[in-house]
Amino acid sequence: MSTAWTCQNGRARRAGRISFGDRLGSGGRGKPVSTSVRISAVVLAALLVAGACQSGGATTTPAATPTAIPSATQTLARHGVFSPTGRTSSTRPRGHTATLLANGKVLITGGVGDGALPMATAELYDPSTGSFSPTGSMSTGRVEHTATLLPNGKVLIIGGNLNDEGRCLASAELYDPDTGSFHPTGSMASPRSRHTATLLANGKVLVTGGESYEGMANLDSAELYDPATGRFRPTGSMASAREGHTATLLANGKVLVVYGATASPPSFFLPAELYDPATGKFSLTGSISRPRPGHTATLLANGKVLIAGGGDGWPLNTATAELYDPDTGAFISTGSMSVVRTEHTATLLANGKVLITGGVVTLGRLASAELYDPVTGSFSATGSQLNDLVYQTATLLADGKVLMAGGVSVDDPLPPAELYTP
Repeated sequence: MSTAWTCQNGRARRAGRISFGDRLGSGGRGKPVSTSVRISAVVLAALLVAGACQSGGATTTPAATPTAIPSATQTLARHGVFSPTGRTSSTRPRGHTATLLANGKVLITGGVGDGALPMATAELYDPSTGSFSPTGSMSTGRVEHTATLLPNGKVLIIGGNLNDEGRCLASAELYDPDTGSFHPTGSMASPRSRHTATLLANGKVLVTGGESYEGMANLDSAELYDPATGRFRPTGSMASAREGHTATLLANGKVLVVYGATASPPSFFLPAELYDPATGKFSLTGSISRPRPGHTATLLANGKVLIAGGGDGWPLNTATAELYDPDTGAFISTGSMSVVRTEHTATLLANGKVLITGGVVTLGRLASAELYDPVTGSFSATGSQLNDLVYQTATLLADGKVLMAGGVSVDDPLPPAELYTP
């Protein structure tokens, strides 16, 4: 009996089976988009015989070599594959952070825990063992906070909210990888969650916007954290109050702030702004094409910023993407994703492409993933995640793989972390 490989539904179901399909549809759990492909020893033998003989046997031709047909393994390698790795010690369905440390490990902090309460716990993922282990705990539970790796190797944890009360935090703390412990540092002038924190070229951290009380009030103010003094100080204010936005450090040292939402007055169509560290001021830039809360923003190797997906709920969510060009200050359209996504992840890979994973589609979550190629300006399918996930984190590791951790899945209440291999 020959051994068959069946490629279907984006998963390997049995020993000897390898898949390279992709799942699309509601929640990423729809029908496979490609038909099953079977490659067996019998088929390969038949191809070799057909290539070697002609009718009547009077003339022979060189035998076909197996390399003429890519194997299932070669196909997987070409398109990328997700594989399981260790599980986090606690469920972290949303609001946690993941930060690559200088030693190659990944620090996971906070997020929503059991009973929808914020967690103070933290853990480390070790790529060499593929396992998670506990580390020191923060001084308080935090959800929707930020975590920023500083030049000295420590991680700055800022703000967040106490999900059970909707109260936001002004406090901050530092994680020291050498001791595995957290220590308090200066506090912000305003409590914030769903804000941004961006490491500037001068080593300071720019904190922008956010909400000061869950779902009630948004901020237009910004602050700078100085690691040398451990203190925050005010800097210029944005033209629009916003939360859930993105802030991207450009090659010229400025910071691009785009999209997000504001509660008063309610709006999702907010202008893009640039922060200039030299002047400490924000200025308007470009004209955005549409509202995109829940989008991603990724700095490309060519200096442009890829803005992908997002939207103000169905039917306003989108699969479209656009590029911000710092040289012209303009947004221009680029290729669209294969499916509508919001609350997904976007990770710049070592090869210059951008990995888009998971997120929310119309009525469910997605397991599918795609790659954006800046050279062609197009998206193409890549391997599917093991679980349909939303609110997971995606962290580029030192070896070029991407760690997916936490998030919500209908398949598994404590989904295993996954590794994407380009």
